Amino acid sequence: MDDWIERYGDHLKLEKNVSPHTLRNYLSDLRQFDAYLEQRAKEHDEKKTSIEDVNVHLVRAYLASLAKQNKKSSIGRKLAALKGFYRYLLREKRIARDPLALFATPKQEKPLPVFLSVDDVFRLLGGVEGEGILTLRDRAILETLYSTGVRVSEAVGLNWGDVDFRLGIIRVMGKGSKERIVPIGAVALKALEEYGAEQALVWKRAAKGNQPVFLNHRGKRITTRSIARVVDKYLKAADVPVRMGPHGLRHTFATHLLNGGADLRVIQELLGHASLSTTQRYTHLNLDQLTAVYDKAHPRA
Repeated sequence: MDDWIERYGDHLKLEKNVSPHTLRNYLSDLRQFDAYLEQRAKEHDEKKTSIEDVNVHLVRAYLASLAKQNKKSSIGRKLAALKGFYRYLLREKRIARDPLALFATPKQEKPLPVFLSVDDVFRLLGGVEGEGILTLRDRAILETLYSTGVRVSEAVGLNWGDVDFRLGIIRVMGKGSKERIVPIGAVALKALEEYGAEQALVWKRAAKGNQPVFLNHRGKRITTRSIARVVDKYLKAADVPVRMGPHGLRHTFATHLLNGGADLRVIQELLGHASLSTTQRYTHLNLDQLTAVYDKAHPRA
């Protein structure tokens, strides 16, 4: 199975153009299933089940073995990886039939987005004090995430040439290598400008062109994990009672726009969502606000 997993990985990367994060997770999920088949064969003292002999009952047993230590979302992703893999094997004529074709994907829990109030945002952003290169970077990261709503992977991939200080926009490369233009506020631009000037002094490289915007302490492009640590650090420092990662600032961006009267389709464009249904998850938050106003204002509420 190893060889076919590698081929499928190439297919996902070159033909489907999936993100490195998705590719890594899917391949890990498939190798985990392969390891399950190995272990199962040892426990039953039998030959390992081949690719073409995998059936619905075997997959159900595998998913059941995951239930105790995995969330429904993780199990759903592992099943999606298997279904995609077997569709690929069928297309490549490695198997005669797809054993998972009629396998229903379990319904996923859809937790409500975690977001900050406007006051919490001001406490968070106001708590980044100091003038060192890393402090200036952290301020620029937080301001950019909240001002634009970009994904953390998009912030990591941002180059100075993608930032247009004159027009107040940035160009980001989203999922599936889809490029989009996003407005960025004056406060975030100022934070980027101050950080860029300091970056050029410290690392002796002009903050322009294909130079990465956000660098780590070694002068290399920052990672998504490092940005998550930055967000967590300043949430704790500001004593904000909400625990969330960088994606929470994306939720906050969308929620505040919606509550401010922005059209849902505009928010969809800004977030880079392929489907409006993905963006509609924020409407419940706006409804909560409307309900609160109604309860307070209506005589018979």
